[in-house]
Amino acid sequence: MTRSQNTPHRIASGLAALLLAGCSVLGSPKDAPTVFAPEAKAEADPAWPRVAWQLATTRPGAARVLDSSRIAVSPVVGELQVYKGAAWARTPPEMLEDGVLRTLEDSGKIPAVARQGSGIGADYRLVMEIRHFEADYAGAAVPSAVVEVSAKLLHASDQAVVGSRVFRHAQPASGTEVALVAEAFSQALGATSGEIAGWVLATGQAHETRHPSGKH
Repeated sequence: MTRSQNTPHRIASGLAALLLAGCSVLGSPKDAPTVFAPEAKAEADPAWPRVAWQLATTRPGAARVLDSSRIAVSPVVGELQVYKGAAWARTPPEMLEDGVLRTLEDSGKIPAVARQGSGIGADYRLVMEIRHFEADYAGAAVPSAVVEVSAKLLHASDQAVVGSRVFRHAQPASGTEVALVAEAFSQALGATSGEIAGWVLATGQAHETRHPSGKH
């Protein structure tokens, strides 16, 4: 593993050229990377409320280094690099939004949920920001897949924030190989998607209960 020459608390501007596993330069552009596609596998909790309102999601925001197909890794605190010869099939914002949407759709607890602009008459809107989506060594011999998301639920008619929360999961990988790290991301992403989905249903329904007859 190599470290960048930047100071510990600075994210390098040339992150695409910072590599793990003892390499200092990227391979030839014609060298195809290994592509990983973590699945957010989250089961619905029977205790989640069944709601009558509809939800729209917006594409999650993220820093440029995380809104990328490159797989970020933090070998030491304050330093971000990327794995050589490996890439995500979809960016972290795409994976997160798909995970939350799929979990809510499969739950059967909500009549309609879709991306904003799809045409549904949404009563609430989910806004998310990815704070962390990297393999973090944190002084350990193997990294953990860290997923941290800030979420806000807005009432669509007046854009009032009816709830906000930060979700964080750190799933230790079973080894240092990128495939094992990707599997850890599957678990962390699934856990995060499930928690966000359950929170959205509970928070929106609590707001509906406090404001009956559409008086929001």
